[in-house]
Amino acid sequence: MSQQIHVAVIGAGPAGLAAAANALAYGARVTCIDANDQPGGQYWRHRYEQPGVQPDSTGHHDWSTYLSLRKAFDAGLSAGTLSYLPNTQVWMAQQDADETITLQLTKATDAGHDAGMSTLAADRLVVATGAYDRQIPIPGWDLPGVMTAGAVQALIKGQGVLAGQRIVLAGTGPFLLPVASNVAHAGGKVLGICESADLTGWLKHLKESLAVPAKGVEGAEYIWDLLRHRIPYKRSTVITAIHGADKVEAVSIARTDKSGAVIGGSEERIENVDCVGLGFGFTTQLELLTAFGVDTHVDVDGSLVADVDQFQTTSRSNILAAGEVTGIGGAALAVAEGTVAGYRAALGQRQHPDRALVNRELKTIKRHRAFARAMHQAHPVPEYWSASLEEDTVVCRCEEVTAGQIHDARDHLQAKDARSIKSTTRAGMGWCQGRVCGYAASCLATNGDTEERFAQVVASTYKRPISIPVPLGEIADLDESPKE
Repeated sequence: MSQQIHVAVIGAGPAGLAAAANALAYGARVTCIDANDQPGGQYWRHRYEQPGVQPDSTGHHDWSTYLSLRKAFDAGLSAGTLSYLPNTQVWMAQQDADETITLQLTKATDAGHDAGMSTLAADRLVVATGAYDRQIPIPGWDLPGVMTAGAVQALIKGQGVLAGQRIVLAGTGPFLLPVASNVAHAGGKVLGICESADLTGWLKHLKESLAVPAKGVEGAEYIWDLLRHRIPYKRSTVITAIHGADKVEAVSIARTDKSGAVIGGSEERIENVDCVGLGFGFTTQLELLTAFGVDTHVDVDGSLVADVDQFQTTSRSNILAAGEVTGIGGAALAVAEGTVAGYRAALGQRQHPDRALVNRELKTIKRHRAFARAMHQAHPVPEYWSASLEEDTVVCRCEEVTAGQIHDARDHLQAKDARSIKSTTRAGMGWCQGRVCGYAASCLATNGDTEERFAQVVASTYKRPISIPVPLGEIADLDESPKE
């Protein structure tokens, strides 16, 4: 097969690995760009690999799938048909008039591998950048020791380090369960999981759950871990405040009713806490796709996601998307979408010789996408949070902007969207560029407006021609950067 088509894949998690492996299988030359130092993404994050030593599978699911994809990935490296750029990020992307895709690259960190180039040109692009934990502000969440649930897990998987010895996990969604399991197996004590949902929403979606039996098996394993390690699992429960002088020391929790309001008299305090992991679903990393102007929509969980067809193609020619950027749905769904995206990226719009492969993956995608919708509906972001904010609660941790300042800008300065809030209060102006506070600021700005209005505000927060913070020298050198 021809090796002339050059496919760039951004991300080396489940979707990116599958896309790279299948693009290689159907004759493409592939460049995989990854912000991490080694493949796997968050789902298959593991200790730093040593030559000749098999990666440790402890704490992982679907490890055989990872090994299969890595085998194809490594074979491409050996054959010279795959180039892998670890510790590398794309800070700007554009599609030229001839449909060539140009990516501006920079190192993710100063240490590690050299990206080896500053500009990359490709015929087709697969964006598989994934997602990160969505956060909502809670009084005291800016104390040292409060982090995302994903960060707690990443430290364990990647470095074998516990973020704390006595940990409380809170938020909503099944992701809290594997994090608790990881902490327990690493020797930490999980003092409680505070799940804001009452879980009765699952009763409406038994059909979708039964269609993906592997999810049930995985859930049963986590439940066994909770029982074995005596981890309290509290439904319809939220953290109302995090306490401490210079670091986390305690948390206040309370039960909520069906409307999300705190039930009087249900409050209790958990003492001797040294870490809190928060996770309220996920936010997609969509900045590169929105830079191309692809069509998007707000998914059932409130995330902005890319529109794709059955081949994972976006509304822009030669640009495909796979994994969480098309909707939060887990690793199995991401692998299926990546498989189809890599196939389509390699072959383009020519006649497709392996329709059986596509049909098989489409069935997997359909089942897992239905399960994902059920999950989001059963685990909504709790409605209580904005009403319970104190005026001095920090919303933007980078710029130390409080809820009171955002309320004032909204009510008296007509700042009705996240960008206006940013201009008037500096919320979202810091190092993370609103990735942590963007969702909360959008909710506070719209203050109960229509879903359509909220969708417009959320979409506006993703419009970043420069997708990550970069030195000014990178921009100044643009005209001098040679294309590969």
